[in-house]
Amino acid sequence: MNLCTCQPGYEAILVRELEARGSKSTEQGPGWALVEPGAAAAWSVGPGLAYPHLILEAVTELKGESVNGLSHAILDFLAASLEGERIENAWPCVFGGAVEPEGLGPRVRSVEASFAEILKKRLGRLARLASPAVPRGVGPARGLFVWFTDFGRAFAGRDAWRNGQRRMADDPKAPSRSYLKVEEVYGILGCEPAAGETVCDLGAAPGGWSYSAAKRGASVVAVDNGPMKGGALGHPGIEHRREDAFRYAPPGGVSFDWLFCDLVESPQHALKSIVEPWLARGWCRRFVVNFKLGRVDPMALLGELTLAESPLIVHGSGVRLRHLYHDRDEVTATGRVLPHR
Repeated sequence: MNLCTCQPGYEAILVRELEARGSKSTEQGPGWALVEPGAAAAWSVGPGLAYPHLILEAVTELKGESVNGLSHAILDFLAASLEGERIENAWPCVFGGAVEPEGLGPRVRSVEASFAEILKKRLGRLARLASPAVPRGVGPARGLFVWFTDFGRAFAGRDAWRNGQRRMADDPKAPSRSYLKVEEVYGILGCEPAAGETVCDLGAAPGGWSYSAAKRGASVVAVDNGPMKGGALGHPGIEHRREDAFRYAPPGGVSFDWLFCDLVESPQHALKSIVEPWLARGWCRRFVVNFKLGRVDPMALLGELTLAESPLIVHGSGVRLRHLYHDRDEVTATGRVLPHR
């Protein structure tokens, strides 16, 4: 059995996406779903899965009435699984849990602290190498992953697939909450704007994404009729052009290193009027595009974005679709643009 986590409130969509890939759900709760393995490699193929955040593979159910009982059960699971394995480097030791029932969070932290003390006494060298954070990025990870669904029930696994979503730290100068989304995307894409690079931010106002790139030293053309705010207002690395994002095109022969697009517009309009021309004409080398769902069915949108004839697939490489930790009713696409011919 695998356990998949997601943003709380989106479990039904998570299950629909998993079942579309051949993994039948057996149980779900706020921010998680248990699924039969099914097409286990689905999350590593093509754009991957959008809604899972962390996928714990081949989990074992553990139960206990007390903090001490649960922490010992987790240690026994780990010890049994370590037979024949030697850990020489830092390894993830990650504890998490559902947002409900109320008060589960403190319970998880208590068990985690108790487990850490027991591990230190019994396997001191292993304890010193343990890290409480999920490694940044996308891909497999081996360590210990424990997810609580209730006060006396948890699921533990040694292997997990990281889909890349994670909570980001805010910046007091950031003009909007949207800043957190593009910061999160860098970890999924595996790179970020750098000094000397160029960025075109379509639908930039109030400037969260532009500010994110400019503070890294990139030169940004921010296209929006609306005003810039916060750290984006008057930033020397941002050229604000009060134009219609759908009508803007780079000057002849100019190609940006990055295309940012976070417009309140229908996904189909954004795909046809911005994504297709920008990628097909080689106007950018990498892209981060946020698609607002509105009344669009999320599964229908994911299907449309991954069709063989989708501009993302025809002109993109390393494309990933994600429902970010900081996304709401939207899906974010990121990737590289194939060399323009």
